[in-house]
Amino acid sequence: MLYAIAYKTDPTFPNTLLPMTRSDTTQAIDMAEIDRRIAFHDTEQIMEVDFSDFRFDTSYTVNAVYDRLEARIEETGEDLWFFLVNLNGTRIDPEAWTAYSRRGRALNLAHSMGSVRFDASDETREQILRAANTEAFDPNLFSDRDAAIARLAGLPGKRRKRVVHDPNYTLSDFVRRLSFDDTTVIMDVDFSHFTFHHSRDVDDFYDYIEERIKETDRKWFFLVNLNGCRILPAAWVRYAHRGKRLNEAASLGTARFAAGSETAEDIRLRAETQGFRPNIRNTRDEALELIEEMRAEILGRC
Repeated sequence: MLYAIAYKTDPTFPNTLLPMTRSDTTQAIDMAEIDRRIAFHDTEQIMEVDFSDFRFDTSYTVNAVYDRLEARIEETGEDLWFFLVNLNGTRIDPEAWTAYSRRGRALNLAHSMGSVRFDASDETREQILRAANTEAFDPNLFSDRDAAIARLAGLPGKRRKRVVHDPNYTLSDFVRRLSFDDTTVIMDVDFSHFTFHHSRDVDDFYDYIEERIKETDRKWFFLVNLNGCRILPAAWVRYAHRGKRLNEAASLGTARFAAGSETAEDIRLRAETQGFRPNIRNTRDEALELIEEMRAEILGRC
């Protein structure tokens, strides 16, 4: 019987999200409470996020919150919003700052027409200003909500009619990057020096991978080359969704390799909250060794 790939169109979130490993000081994340902190003002085209009196204590907390922000934006059907962020009493612990900075920057690049922040504590204000000086962005910090909204009102909107992305690649671009080894039961996926610009690129490539797997009518170990791969902010939500769906449906185990890339670091961050192991090694040989460990584990259970 033809192997069927199960489709799941919308992400779901439990009411309370806990990290797989957490210290006693790490807070449980009430996703219903996070949802209550996110509001969309359609007329003004503003997404308002209330981080008041919220503590980002670990990278796990950051990733869980930003996963939800991405999902809520996707649910609106609009890619672009003005961001209005309440930082009154917000605490960002040192352990969480790198993830907060990376995820915030990615969200802004993908979905913001302009971002303003208000009521930041002195400590948080200093963190943001230091990051702004290092990463060359305008912090747009204001003392109160009215001043922040006034700033947004003066910014130009960038929305157009619903964007339909033109394809950047043809079928031949994908064919040469995918191969199957029946002897080792490994599907070799070559994303090296490939750029996912937006969701259309993700869907085109993953549609091809899924069709090829259906033809084989079996599951495979996935060996993924990420050397020089770039996943731009506008592609990340779709990339995470399609990758997770494919792994759940058709993977016996997945090993990725990349030598110190930004993409590899982003995958490690997102793996904390998105229910998969990053399994990233520096070299192809190390990734193959990991696959053999997975194979031995499967055989040991038989």
